[in-house]
Amino acid sequence: MPELPEVEITRRGLAAHLTGLTIADVAIRNASLRWPIPKNLPKLLRGNAILSLKRRAKYLLMDCGNGSLILHLGMTGSLRILPANTPAEKHDHFDLVLSNGTLMRLRDPRRFGAVLWHTGEVHTHPLFATLGPEPLENDFNARYLYQATRGRSVSIKQCIMNNRIVVGVGNIYANEALFRAGIKPQLAAGKLSLPRCAKLVEEIRATLTEAIQLGGSTLRDFVDTSGQPGYFQQHYWAYGRGGEPCRKCGSLIKQIKQGQRSSFYCGTCQR
Repeated sequence: MPELPEVEITRRGLAAHLTGLTIADVAIRNASLRWPIPKNLPKLLRGNAILSLKRRAKYLLMDCGNGSLILHLGMTGSLRILPANTPAEKHDHFDLVLSNGTLMRLRDPRRFGAVLWHTGEVHTHPLFATLGPEPLENDFNARYLYQATRGRSVSIKQCIMNNRIVVGVGNIYANEALFRAGIKPQLAAGKLSLPRCAKLVEEIRATLTEAIQLGGSTLRDFVDTSGQPGYFQQHYWAYGRGGEPCRKCGSLIKQIKQGQRSSFYCGTCQR
């Protein structure tokens, strides 16, 4: 599943091509995504200018003036900018046709993505009501994480993957940030000291920022808006390296299951 860096890369690529353009038409080929695409969406969108494209957690928020288009890539979705006459293929479910002769196309083989519409302030949508802070913004800091973890016996890895605590830290980047911070993924969140919270916040930010700079991770079929894969997986310290030597100390990387997800860590470097 695309995580925060992949969604942010998609947002940046799309914003450069979409902002300021007018939506000339809308094509819905298969409305049966995670939630049905609204049937009246073509009528709502035709003739509207795209004012901005922002991100909240793993959702893209397209401001169209009279409302916002909410987009989610699901498990296997991608958004591409293509010439308007590009023939649609089997898994191409949704197009925004633009005034400059291009289109934005959603391809989603497993159909777990979403195309939704919301009028009024987009952050009032129920999807966003209980979300925690963004990990790259200032309200996610050491003091916040320390207070949010007090009294929690759940593991720190599961805690930072909880969208009510902080958004967008998926499995790959949780493993990587915890390795960099020297913290075992199974450590009880409530046992983390304030200095260790500060270190973890620092490494979450550094890991996500580096992943964005390297084009994200391509484990299955993520590509950016121009069809290019990401390269962050070539820099993993822990994720997916079970049984391989730690790149810091040479001990074997361990693999365990936490909440039905695989966790990877070094028993020497992380405590």
